[in-house]
Amino acid sequence: MTWLQYAAVILAFFISHSVPVRPKIRAALVARLGERGFTTAYSALSLVMLAAVIAAAGHGPFVLLWSQAAWQHHVVMAGMLGVCVLLAFSVGRPNPFSFGGARNDQFDPAHPGIVRWTRHPVLMALLAWSMLHLLPNGNLAHVILFGIFAGFAAMGTKLVDKRKRRLMGDDQWQALLAQVRTSPLVPASARGTKVLIRAGVALIIYTALVVLHPMVIGVPVWG
Repeated sequence: MTWLQYAAVILAFFISHSVPVRPKIRAALVARLGERGFTTAYSALSLVMLAAVIAAAGHGPFVLLWSQAAWQHHVVMAGMLGVCVLLAFSVGRPNPFSFGGARNDQFDPAHPGIVRWTRHPVLMALLAWSMLHLLPNGNLAHVILFGIFAGFAAMGTKLVDKRKRRLMGDDQWQALLAQVRTSPLVPASARGTKVLIRAGVALIIYTALVVLHPMVIGVPVWG
């Protein structure tokens, strides 16, 4: 694969992610597929394109910038558990501050869950995933790939904040954020059944990533 072909795959990845969520296009797709159908289709497309762009990086021109070391894999394995926890505690939860969120009208700023720690848990998970995978992937194609993802996640938090403040109104956004910041970092409900279930989901996601990584990406996590 040439650099031009590699760039084309990356471009296709971002087009496939940005076009469907443009307001007019999204509205048309939701009208045809329904909200749940759109979310399912968009998620499936995202996973397919993610696998495609990672595979493209693996077949791109090889220019080594730094070598692998055993400690890098240990850091990635430990850090990815945190990424899975972020995802498990954010998916399906109300979050009016971010681009996703479910049942945002039911968001309780006194019990914000993961939003107490970060307004953008999914983007933070993407940022952590990108930075972690930079460690053992010191060839130029992968550095470009994970560097782009990390930059996208970092900029995304600012862009989403700006858009949400505009849509909600600055006063309402600031007031809601102030309420969230006064809630406990670790609420009493953190020992409840729902928390244990989400912790279990995090472990399931983590296990699935370990098992599927060599099948989907072609690289064992221990190698």
